[in-house]
Amino acid sequence: MGSHASHRRSDRVIAIDGPAASGKSSVARELARRLGFIYVNSGGFYRAIAWYLLRKNIPPEEDDLISAALDAAALTGNVQDNESRILVDDVDPGEHLRDDRVNETVSRVSRFPRVRKIVSQKLHDCADGHDVVIEGRDIGSVVFPDTPYKFYIHASPEVRLKRRAAQGERDEIAMRDHDDVSRAVSPLVIAADAYVIDTSHVTIEQVVNEISARLGQIGLPIRDLRITNRALGE
Repeated sequence: MGSHASHRRSDRVIAIDGPAASGKSSVARELARRLGFIYVNSGGFYRAIAWYLLRKNIPPEEDDLISAALDAAALTGNVQDNESRILVDDVDPGEHLRDDRVNETVSRVSRFPRVRKIVSQKLHDCADGHDVVIEGRDIGSVVFPDTPYKFYIHASPEVRLKRRAAQGERDEIAMRDHDDVSRAVSPLVIAADAYVIDTSHVTIEQVVNEISARLGQIGLPIRDLRITNRALGE
């Protein structure tokens, strides 16, 4: 991940990391809305790549085949309704990003350095010229290590399993956690200077209010906007 790129706009990047079903997507989306920032889901890029490889019948263990396929693919991001959208060869895979096969494949695909390098560059492209809230697993630790606005969102395994079930998805949380923490490239870690929040028994509004207060304390102006009191999801 080129360190030269990490300085671009990093003073206006809010990084929100955490494991699956921790609530980071719900929090990041609402925080971006409150601030008027662009919401970027880094996992969407990995899921789009996994979807593309499945569509091409490329095994997620074949590094050379994956690299060749990605060399031939056009992975682009654009902004729609203040959210980043991902296109692969001008096709929006949005409705398929949560398919069971993508859920089962994305962790294996995302462990390849080539894939992570591509996604990191796309995230920097998103942040170039925009104020962004980016959620993922290595945003504060690897992709934007220089941003002062780092948060780590987590919840108990039991709560996260209930959230996944409520979403109608069948992710194996323990397996995802193992894959995320143990991969050799950009594993899920808590950045040393991240502000940590446990979302197990709080609402989106409570978490976003806490993050907003923290951002104000460290120098980012916060608009006084209220959001509805809703339960956390992803």
